[in-house]
Amino acid sequence: MKTGHPRDLSSTFTPNMRLPVHRWYRYSAGFSADWAEEVITSKAAGPDALVLDPFVGSGTTLLAAEQVGVPSWGLDSHPFVARIAKAKLDYRSSPTEYFDEANRALLSAKAKSANIDIYSPLIRKCYSDESLAQLDCLKQAVLETEDTSPSSRLVWLTLVAILRSTAQVGTATWQYVLPNKRKSTAPSPFDAFAHMAQDMYHDMCLSNGISGPRARLDCHDARTCDPISDDQVTLVLTSPPYANNYDYADATRLELTFFGEVGGWGDLQQHVRQYLIRSCTQQVPDRAINISDILSREELGPIREDLTDTCSRLDAVRRTKGGKKPYHNMIACYFLDLAHVWSALRRVCKSSADICYVIGDSAPYGVYVPTMTWLGELAVAAGFKSYHFTKTRDRNVKWKNRKHRVPLCEGHLWVEG
Repeated sequence: MKTGHPRDLSSTFTPNMRLPVHRWYRYSAGFSADWAEEVITSKAAGPDALVLDPFVGSGTTLLAAEQVGVPSWGLDSHPFVARIAKAKLDYRSSPTEYFDEANRALLSAKAKSANIDIYSPLIRKCYSDESLAQLDCLKQAVLETEDTSPSSRLVWLTLVAILRSTAQVGTATWQYVLPNKRKSTAPSPFDAFAHMAQDMYHDMCLSNGISGPRARLDCHDARTCDPISDDQVTLVLTSPPYANNYDYADATRLELTFFGEVGGWGDLQQHVRQYLIRSCTQQVPDRAINISDILSREELGPIREDLTDTCSRLDAVRRTKGGKKPYHNMIACYFLDLAHVWSALRRVCKSSADICYVIGDSAPYGVYVPTMTWLGELAVAAGFKSYHFTKTRDRNVKWKNRKHRVPLCEGHLWVEG
């Protein structure tokens, strides 16, 4: 295992918050756009280059590829996340047309009457009546003129981008809602919308000089990569979900509930979770799967013995815990899903392709899971040549309020075609 600089931030989204376009929506499961540009420039040269991100998230890889003039393709099976990324990719459209439409929406919103009674208890807890009234008027204005134009998608994103900052409760960007944690102050939605529109307009003006190929993005499953033809991809640059029980569906519940796409937590399974890599226990409750059948699958052959032992230990430990979370189910299904991703990538990648996963290990209930090693072994079993891991930073080293004290790390898993 190679080791990078201990202060390497390439595997975190934090540096992107100072960058145009990337800063429009913070995504906790991201990585550095500057680093992505460096990788694409060095690894995806030539007339037949094609960069793929099968877990596109908020679009970092695709934006970086456009910056350096390389064709790119992204997939994401989370419908709401894919919509955000698609809207961000409209940054190369007319700044003036967007800004004019945003201003029209704001003026229209200020003339509307709000109806806050239609909102669920979750939304009512997150906003004061005055703020929710302004947000409702903005939503009415945005939706009544919604169409397929870039400006319309960007105005929708402007509203999405202010939902967290204007809440009166704890709604850290792209994290779970904390109704009992109150903020001292929150900007008014009308002011926040105007400010966000100004920032987006400014960033779009800065990007007017970009003229290379535009990225393509599909809301699709990385386990099949169906939209992509065989033998096309020269570089895969992505960050798959970690096996750390982060619920990507619940992390969007505030936005989905505000727009009326879900009525409550129970709707997330049908609308989002069923499409995602199984990386949280909410996706694999007891009796939802037969873990013996999962572990016997041919795709898991290279890691079956170690995986089975780890799942057995997790099952034993969970029985001593109050929550009894089925981490054993999650880990088994996670690696089966990622094995399918490797098979799909082997189909779409050229024989000389390079792949980089930004990934970290995990230790549910304190039982260590060597994620990088197991993913590397599954890649080789799928037909790739070799793998190595470069650590970028340590994780779980500040023990306060941690559920376990197993040191973890994060870095780049490199797989050669």
